[in-house]
Amino acid sequence: MATRIGFYPGTFDPIHNGHIDIIGRAVKLVDKLVLGVAINTGKGPMFSLAERVAIVEAEAAALVGTTEVVVMPYEGLTMHFARQIGANVIVRGLRAVADFEFEFQMTAMNQQLDREIETVFLMADPRHQAIASKLVKEIAILGGDVSKFVSPRVKEALLAKVGRTSPQNG
Repeated sequence: MATRIGFYPGTFDPIHNGHIDIIGRAVKLVDKLVLGVAINTGKGPMFSLAERVAIVEAEAAALVGTTEVVVMPYEGLTMHFARQIGANVIVRGLRAVADFEFEFQMTAMNQQLDREIETVFLMADPRHQAIASKLVKEIAILGGDVSKFVSPRVKEALLAKVGRTSPQNG
């Protein structure tokens, strides 16, 4: 039986509970899951590529079981990288109708680039549907509590990045 390789691409700036939820469910569907950390300098990431890769590795470590999980930085077309790593499935998370519209169009284009690679959509858990990395960063920058949206490790990294310390109670 062929190894099922999944590819979950993202900027992960930072990785949040919604991402972790999708990763936790994706590992049930494939034999190997590659978490692709997009270089994507156009988005102006808060964390460097090396920081994002290290944080994703640390966060994903708890999800490793019978499925091999690998974190790799990548640049360029997602479909080219998917083909390079031998992926036969791209995993995408959906939060809302706006996500669906974008992902629907992206999937149609990706199918034109490589019809052998399928895209699988996993609906975000309702508890995580509102979470977006951009909003998490904004909350941290403006002095809000991000505890509900990210792990303690990611919270500390965010607070350090924005020059804040964690309050004693939260």
